[in-house]
Amino acid sequence: MKMVKSLLLGSAAGLIAVGGAQAADLPVKAKAIEYVKICSLYGAGFYYLPGTDTCIKLGGYLRAEVALGTNSNYDTANGSVAGAKNRLSNYYTARSREDLNIDTRTATEYGVVRTFFDATFTWTSGGYTGAGTTAVNGATTYTGSATGTSGSGSVAGGSLGVYYAFIQFAGFTLGKAVSQFSAPWTNYPGNNFDGLPGGGGAVTGVNQFSYTADFGQGITAAFSAQDQVAYYTSNIWNVSGATVAGLATGAYGANDIGGSRSPDLVAMVRVDQAWGLVQASVAAHDNHAGYYGADETTGHPGDKWGWAAQLALSIKNIPTGAGDTINVSGVYTNGASRYNFQDLMASTYAIYGSTGLAGAYQSVGLAGLSDSVFVTGAGQELTTTYGFRGAYTHNWDPYWNTAIYGAWAAVRYNNTAKGYLCGAFVTGLALSSGVAGCNPDFNYSVVGVITRWTPVKNLTFSADLAYMMLDQKYASGSTVTLPLQSTIAKPATTYELKDQGSLTLLLRAQRNW
Repeated sequence: MKMVKSLLLGSAAGLIAVGGAQAADLPVKAKAIEYVKICSLYGAGFYYLPGTDTCIKLGGYLRAEVALGTNSNYDTANGSVAGAKNRLSNYYTARSREDLNIDTRTATEYGVVRTFFDATFTWTSGGYTGAGTTAVNGATTYTGSATGTSGSGSVAGGSLGVYYAFIQFAGFTLGKAVSQFSAPWTNYPGNNFDGLPGGGGAVTGVNQFSYTADFGQGITAAFSAQDQVAYYTSNIWNVSGATVAGLATGAYGANDIGGSRSPDLVAMVRVDQAWGLVQASVAAHDNHAGYYGADETTGHPGDKWGWAAQLALSIKNIPTGAGDTINVSGVYTNGASRYNFQDLMASTYAIYGSTGLAGAYQSVGLAGLSDSVFVTGAGQELTTTYGFRGAYTHNWDPYWNTAIYGAWAAVRYNNTAKGYLCGAFVTGLALSSGVAGCNPDFNYSVVGVITRWTPVKNLTFSADLAYMMLDQKYASGSTVTLPLQSTIAKPATTYELKDQGSLTLLLRAQRNW
């Protein structure tokens, strides 16, 4: 019995020891996992960053598209190899793009602190310009430039773009955001096409320091100082530096922009209601030129302030159908042309076509946009523009809609400026068949129609057909003598100055997320 008792006590002691060892080896109770929680304060898609009171939302889109009849995805064939309309011009240009945006918001005693970042990763097919007149086996060789990624005059390539990067706090906006001058629909009253004049743009953002006051009842006002480089300056032409080669591209002088001296100053008032909105915007723009000649001893013209004013109107849910809208804007500028011909548009135009004029090789439409022009020893002459754009969008059903859109803008040079542009300011420069036939004024207009199909939520297929018209004001029968342009394969000869047009079709598939 003693032996049995000893064995039992020994076994019990051993079990206790083993149990103690196992208990010591067990892990400490795990800390509770912090799962991502939904943040309902700012709408769908926001989540709390774990361990903070900051809410974050990720968004973006993936887009695949092709534009027919242009070397640019979002504009017509209005210059360079596209405007040449020959064997160097693209029949199509393709692009793929991924967009990523990050939106964060934090509630504070001063209101919500918001940051917003939006970037794009883009791949665009290329185009080719002439490399010169080097003969290889009797043929002219043409090469592409690997440095560009716009699809015009470049081999295929990728690029990174930063659209928006701003902080909003206590009514202030600091960083890269849409201009306070622009209407809420920026360049797109109903279209995908980028090339509409008739109002402010900056859809890809402009650096700014702005304050927005909310008066309630849908009434807001904003005051802003925004960067004018390079979105809000077109050309400041030193006509004394004009060249025949420049004229052939629509440039009426050497672009003589000096360094930045003042931001553009913008003010805006908007009334948002259930029926739509109305907005009034004004902007002041400092035109600061460089020197008359090659060095600072040649002197320079004084600065000259320009300005722009815009009215925008949106009408929602009109009787033609649920969700139907009309968006329109009108603008007037003097020395601030980019508030009409927005930053995604070209500022010089050279479009070729056929001719029936005896002695002319082809016809060409030449036009140039500027903020001001000057000659050596004289001050700046500001350029006036005005225009409008608008669209009507009709929803056929929840899956299909169609928009009809259009835009028209005019560029007008004063008599002094016309004297500079049409005078004999460069040896061998023949702007037209005579000063009497010379008029650098022009109108630029676009009409288009787009249809969209959204078979499932956030997936849209669209077809956008646009026709652009350049209405130049040179007298009927006027001609211009241009030099050899090897980059677009146009010969040195006489061309008829004539109105031109360009048609493009943009096909797009886009998945938002």
